[in-house]
Amino acid sequence: MTAPITGKVATAVRETGNMFAISLEGLRATPRVRLWWREYLEQCWFIAKVTSLPVILVSIPFGMVIALHVGSFARQLGAESGTGAAMVLAIVREAAPVATALLISGAGGSAMTADLGSRKIRDEISALEVMAVNPIHRLVTARLWAASTIGILLVSLVSVAGIAGGYFFNVIVQGVTAGAYFSGFGQLVQLPDLWSSLSKAFVFGFIAAMVSCYKGIYAKGGPKGVGDAVNQAVVVTFILIFFANFVMTTLYFALVPQKF
Repeated sequence: MTAPITGKVATAVRETGNMFAISLEGLRATPRVRLWWREYLEQCWFIAKVTSLPVILVSIPFGMVIALHVGSFARQLGAESGTGAAMVLAIVREAAPVATALLISGAGGSAMTADLGSRKIRDEISALEVMAVNPIHRLVTARLWAASTIGILLVSLVSVAGIAGGYFFNVIVQGVTAGAYFSGFGQLVQLPDLWSSLSKAFVFGFIAAMVSCYKGIYAKGGPKGVGDAVNQAVVVTFILIFFANFVMTTLYFALVPQKF
């Protein structure tokens, strides 16, 4: 029993090292913008196109559910004015970056893995290497920066849509006054909450692209192997995103004083 467990641990450590090695090699080519800026723009447009509408459709009911629970609890305590503060904290600080990352991984990241995996099994990656073109610099660098950039842009969209959904439920459905809803925004919310949300979105987008590119470039076994790589990329990305969210949230509370 010990040998199989040791082998799995060694495989996990080796794959983790390869994944970070590919990412660092991709970042090393960042100053050479002329090599990847066209691919970067194409990836930005593609990720934004496939994630913008779904992320809005996810964030609106998400905001409504949070507003329903928070509003009911606040009404029992007679603190309806605090609903707006709770909504902003829940959506901007936590829900928006996580929802953005999951959509980028599920829609954009899976497409990245499938694209790079298809190139791998068709030997296009090897052809680039034969022509003395580094496939990491040409393909991975653009995708790393594209996913991170779109993550920052989408998190604002998610925040607005989620707060709008919460406004509908709190003000229209539950009868809280609009003034009470919006006055709560400044009670507990502070500017570092926004920076935390943006930084989380950037890191989560980077993680999604990192895992997707690694799984695509190392895909093997024909079309079935590409499908397995897509599935593995999405699952691994979700795990890493939730772990990174826990670490970043813990650091945020440890470093940034909270309003009372």
